[in-house]
Amino acid sequence: MIETHKLVIREWSEADRPREKLLEHGRRSLTNAELIAILIGSGSTEETAVELCRRILSDAENNLNSLSKLEASDLCRYRGIGYAKAISIIAALELGRRRNEAEPEAKPILNSSRRVYEYFRRHMQDLAHEEFWVLYLNTGCKVIDKQLIGKGGIDFTPVDVRVVLRFALNTKASSLILIHNHPSGTLDASQADKDMTKKIVDGAATLDIKVNDHLIFADTSYFSFRDEGLL
Repeated sequence: MIETHKLVIREWSEADRPREKLLEHGRRSLTNAELIAILIGSGSTEETAVELCRRILSDAENNLNSLSKLEASDLCRYRGIGYAKAISIIAALELGRRRNEAEPEAKPILNSSRRVYEYFRRHMQDLAHEEFWVLYLNTGCKVIDKQLIGKGGIDFTPVDVRVVLRFALNTKASSLILIHNHPSGTLDASQADKDMTKKIVDGAATLDIKVNDHLIFADTSYFSFRDEGLL
């Protein structure tokens, strides 16, 4: 009699391994069983992780809502599932539930300095050092991404224009809004602020990306390059 050998995930062909499949073809290409198999990593001597997860799902009528109601003790009845693996499954399903409950982050249209200030002021309040941020916007002036570009002392923040523009290209941004704070509370733009703004404006223009504004934040107010005619 020929003894059969159950393949563990690492012995499968590259195309069949769930982790490799996710990296190569994207998360949507995996079945529910394959996704859960990634969580548990291995099955038992009798079945692979994916086969085990197919069986667990089958017992739950292939319904993730039913699966999410199982306790750790219920999952541990399956050979190959210990408490550590059961807790991983439960935690992942709970994160999915909380994601469904979470409200998406509001993305206001940032087409005025006041709207930018109200949107971003909580990030800049009570800082004892300077920070330089960039908001990356789509054609509708909604935020695609926000990045902290530099952090400095009381009155200086290093800013690498190449980093600013690299994020702009990666996010396919149509425009930018520059933001930094003055911990001293001074709202006037320094010559260094103006020179740095011009460098970013000129660099962005070569990529057909517009700098909509540069705001300097203090604790209770702000200075807008656009409003002051400096852009």
